[in-house]
Amino acid sequence: MRSFEISVPASSANIGPGFDVLGLALSSFLVLKVNVDTNSPETKDPNNCDISYEGEGAAGVPLRSDENLITRTALYVLRCNGIRTFPVGTRVHVINPIPLGRGLGSSGAAVVAGVILGNELGKLGLSKERMLDYCLMIERHPDNITAAMMGGFVGSFLRELSASDMERVEIPLAEVLPQPAGGQNTGLVPPEPPRNISHFIKYDWSESVRAIAIIPDFEVSTADSRDVLPSAYTRQDAIYNLQRLSVLTTALSRTPPNPELIYPAMQDKLHQPYRKILIPGLTDILSSVTPRTHPGLLGICLSGAGPTILALATENFEGIANEILKRFTNRGIKCSWRLLDLAKDGAVVTEH
Repeated sequence: MRSFEISVPASSANIGPGFDVLGLALSSFLVLKVNVDTNSPETKDPNNCDISYEGEGAAGVPLRSDENLITRTALYVLRCNGIRTFPVGTRVHVINPIPLGRGLGSSGAAVVAGVILGNELGKLGLSKERMLDYCLMIERHPDNITAAMMGGFVGSFLRELSASDMERVEIPLAEVLPQPAGGQNTGLVPPEPPRNISHFIKYDWSESVRAIAIIPDFEVSTADSRDVLPSAYTRQDAIYNLQRLSVLTTALSRTPPNPELIYPAMQDKLHQPYRKILIPGLTDILSSVTPRTHPGLLGICLSGAGPTILALATENFEGIANEILKRFTNRGIKCSWRLLDLAKDGAVVTEH
């Protein structure tokens, strides 16, 4: 009998000018409660894994191990290492507070949880850095993945894979694994991922900064949010973001944080202006809720692909949240809000 728990934080990507670069791990945790009892009756699942689920998305999440994103990711990891199925008597109970399709890294957390699950059940002894390689063959956005795995405030990038790496059709190279879990002849003898697919750095973070997540009651798919972006940018817009990015990463580490520096440094011209058509009121909220109108506010941005709005602040959290809620309500959009801290440690495994 073995019992352990995997905890993976939500994440917010982009953080203003850091499009596809910056990520924040936030203190809302996807939790897997895992039990392995080899003496228990065999499960009906073909891969020896019973799944139960509670929380966000519970009504529509598949509970077959070769269909659920968490467990089929774990199967991918196991099969890369010569293990065909889960140990007999594996039971996984998922508790998910992270809203789906809201820009808070729900799929990234699921992939990270799945890779760690495969590592633990297979007793593979993979480091977090090596597990990142497995994650990034499934979820190709290092900003969310790195924040969820490593924790904290991170910057990351993908290195270019070789032509031979890209030709390996059994490695899933998509945001979501196609059925059943990859490419041609999935899982027969899937090759291990290339090493060091990404590079990252963890930035310092001022202890006084907290994150207010305003979560509208509708989803925006990553595919839709990508489709509205242009295929090319002007030199001026690229320079605009690079200049602000160079200031923001250090400004958020300073204590006390300076809103007159952080607020303008969180402006963006690469993704937020184009995604306004998917999120009613986005332009108004980003331009008119400022440190001068709402003391304590440091900066405000779209969280990932949205529709969640992320406001960084040191005080007046409820006042800032209520102002943004009101602006959405005026457009007939219901929202909830959460006050979140930086999840410094990222994904954690606890033995029971």
